[in-house]
Amino acid sequence: MTQPLVVFDNVVKHFGSYLAVERMNLEIYKGEFVAIMGSSGCGKTTTLRMLAGLDKPSEGEIRLNGERINDLCSWERDTPLVWQNLALFPFLNVLENVEFGLRMRGMAKAERRKKALHWLERLDLAEFATRDISLLSGGQRQRVALARSLVTEPPILLLDEPLSALDAHLSVRMQGVLTGLQKDLGITFVYVTHSQSEAFAMADRVVIMSRGRVEQIGSPQEVFLEPHNRFVAEFVGGKNILCGTVAGFDDAGLVRFDSAQGQFQARLPEGKSVVPGEDVTVCVSAEHIDLTAQPKRHNRLACTVVGEEFIGSMVNIYLETRDGLELQVQKPHADYHRLGVNCGQEIFAEWDGVHGLILRGD
Repeated sequence: MTQPLVVFDNVVKHFGSYLAVERMNLEIYKGEFVAIMGSSGCGKTTTLRMLAGLDKPSEGEIRLNGERINDLCSWERDTPLVWQNLALFPFLNVLENVEFGLRMRGMAKAERRKKALHWLERLDLAEFATRDISLLSGGQRQRVALARSLVTEPPILLLDEPLSALDAHLSVRMQGVLTGLQKDLGITFVYVTHSQSEAFAMADRVVIMSRGRVEQIGSPQEVFLEPHNRFVAEFVGGKNILCGTVAGFDDAGLVRFDSAQGQFQARLPEGKSVVPGEDVTVCVSAEHIDLTAQPKRHNRLACTVVGEEFIGSMVNIYLETRDGLELQVQKPHADYHRLGVNCGQEIFAEWDGVHGLILRGD
């Protein structure tokens, strides 16, 4: 089996009495693009800083290429970090910024200039080599920061929300630049972000964190389609949550469960089992719910339309049951117009039992 490039082995980080990271176990392999996601204060940036050598673990061990690096200073590791604010030197021009890391390593001027110019050319920045940093656009400064980190040809690159200050259009373009570079170079990227769209578009695997704990690790598809617990389901969005008690099993192998809103069916994720009387939490994706005046399926809820939201090619329709349960339904524009729903309208939400997923961690 391939040895992981990076290993977090029972890593804990305290800041005084505050527990920032709790027993992290994570393996990252050569050539992977791993995104760490979570809300503010979840521990994702602290995790990145420990890998970069800016913070030291309180417990546990971090290994890079099999070597324990807990006690190595940041300049003794080959783990460059692209900061959220980019941290470019305003007193150096573009070329000098890119050369800086090579200069600190003692590389001869002619050689480091050649390498720096190569990376400026690769990132379409050659024409700006002598320009002041202050005269560049946000996207150009972003690419300078990337060139400065990549010119040393590191085995791993750390990125702390590098696209957060860019407008939406430029952010999408930079996502293409990042993924193209990562695939071409075969460098391992560890990328911290608040943005689900960024992480899901670029990463091979995503790590979801909450309050210092890793909640789930998996491919974007796995995390979105089969969240492990309620936190992940609500974090990735587009999920409706039902709580109930197992009543039994039907002939198709689906679980029947009773909730405050009635009896419904759901499927079990692989490796999980339940018994009658057990409490369960079930999620149903918004795109799997249909709206109709004449329900035909076992899983149905009488609702009132309480709002609509247009999001590009899709429409979110918000519903509420008589007892206050809120639901979200997502439909393409064509389906939405065909349905002709309006705020205040009474309608049924229905779905197939196989589209209800019993969460393994709740």
